[in-house]
Amino acid sequence: MVTIRTARSSDATAIADIYNYYIEHTVVTFEETAISSTEMEARISLVLDKQQPWIVCEKNGEVVGYAYAGEWKSRCAYRYSLESTVYLKHGEEGHGYGSALYSELISLVKAKKYHAMIGGIALPNEASVALHEKFGFKIAGRFEEVGYKFDQWIDVGYWQLIF
Repeated sequence: MVTIRTARSSDATAIADIYNYYIEHTVVTFEETAISSTEMEARISLVLDKQQPWIVCEKNGEVVGYAYAGEWKSRCAYRYSLESTVYLKHGEEGHGYGSALYSELISLVKAKKYHAMIGGIALPNEASVALHEKFGFKIAGRFEEVGYKFDQWIDVGYWQLIF
């Protein structure tokens, strides 16, 4: 059985484990050092304390993915825009969990009367581009060679959804 619910501090270890795979093995995040469950718990709290959504997808009681929408930029004029993030446990791709998480995340963001949601994608990443475009995101721009990880330069594209 699959359920989507608000993240709790007790999910921090599972979420950190999911994220750390991407830190250690991919260029989809520009972090380079694995994070602790304590650090992940602080990140979850920061988002939830601002009344912004952080959700998890559970399959038979195990967290297999998460998504959140947090502050885009700190200046007050950006307060109606959020940056979205979605990650799945390695090996759980292709089961619709990413779509289920994004669908719920978009509903939560809309309900809170935000105006825009922005997704940054390390390129190339066909799966992430397809997920964003499936939900109506449009490409807003591309920065060439702005990240450097694993001895390679990485481009970043930004997709935007206006409500």
